[in-house]
Amino acid sequence: MAVAKVEVSSLNGQKAKEAPVKEAPEELSLAPASATEQRPWGSFTTLEEGGGYKIKRIEVKPGHRLSLQMHHHRSEHWIVVSGTALVECGDKEIMLCSNQSTYVPQCTNHRLTNPGVIPLILIEVQNGQYLGEDDIVRFEDDYARAK
Repeated sequence: MAVAKVEVSSLNGQKAKEAPVKEAPEELSLAPASATEQRPWGSFTTLEEGGGYKIKRIEVKPGHRLSLQMHHHRSEHWIVVSGTALVECGDKEIMLCSNQSTYVPQCTNHRLTNPGVIPLILIEVQNGQYLGEDDIVRFEDDYARAK
């Protein structure tokens, strides 16, 4: 990892000290601002992607839900930032609110619903060898996308 030196100035214009600044690892991919994709239920933005992981910001409109689905090649961690999430994972159903999280194992049926009146915002961390959007098997879908 390379380290660059940056000159830091104080408020009165005097030279302060040089501070080391670490550069991002080369395998890290920070997504551009245009990485937001719209869906009938809301949107998601890919924030970062690297070897074996992807981080997304997901926003679900009030009263909407994602398809009942599963993934062959990845697991997911969901952390609620704001709003309320109704999570179906396997045969369990849980309600999460701000600063709560859950884990969705690979090959497990799951669904995310926003039962609230404000947008649900969560951070999703995907882990796996393949993280493509085509690794989705839909079983039920409110927007006629199930195969």
